Amino acid sequence: MTRLLASVRSAEEAREAIAGGADIVDLKEPAAGALGRLAEGTIAEILRTVAGARPTSATIGDMPLAPAPVLAAVRRMAASGVGIVKLGIFAGDAVATIAALAAAAREGIRLVAVLFADRAPEFEIVGRCAEAGFHGVMLDTADKRGGPLTRHLSDEALGRFITEGRRHDLLTGLAGSLTAAEIPRLAALSPDYLGFRSALTSGGRSAPLSRAAVAGLRALLDAAARSKATAAAGAQSAALSPVAASAASTIASNPR
Repeated sequence: MTRLLASVRSAEEAREAIAGGADIVDLKEPAAGALGRLAEGTIAEILRTVAGARPTSATIGDMPLAPAPVLAAVRRMAASGVGIVKLGIFAGDAVATIAALAAAAREGIRLVAVLFADRAPEFEIVGRCAEAGFHGVMLDTADKRGGPLTRHLSDEALGRFITEGRRHDLLTGLAGSLTAAEIPRLAALSPDYLGFRSALTSGGRSAPLSRAAVAGLRALLDAAARSKATAAAGAQSAALSPVAASAASTIASNPR
């Protein structure tokens, strides 16, 4: 089942997200970029509020890719106690940086690489992340003014990304200015989670998170899961029908 990731910027928002039914509490400052990092004190306050009630993730900020500074930033974020550390595949030396982060993975830090759909993502990075011991990969958008994820990549491309992640036993996620209307379409691709920020507020990324909005998306994800389960059951039934029909015919022609 696809889970709901809610990006929060305060302890109060974390409480609202949990109450609304979010599966993952993601710590991010929307006013500081695509993957804006929250202040240390805010991170600590949110983690105290969540208190293990939900898995948590947090970003290291919009950093260019260079091995030493990114590795240091990842370790600092992991030391805060957050469960998953996210880093964006921004400009820089992606190959060397991902390789260097293998050291963090060996230390038990769960890493998620964020590729950007509006910056011509190269899916071969998924394999490199797996080799380095990453926990997962996700697709997002770097420029939130450019529209949702689905404006930049086709369903076929999104499906290929999810398949590639699964092939390497990585957690997969989709995010990027997603709306409620896109949930059935994207849930059908079976990512491990869908991430939201703007759709959880009443007025854009920087507006306060709304418990009711979270609950609304939770209901849509649950409905999508039920729809998939029903479709799968129907397909299984249809596949079994010829077998059942054959068995019935055999019984009819060979009465006891």
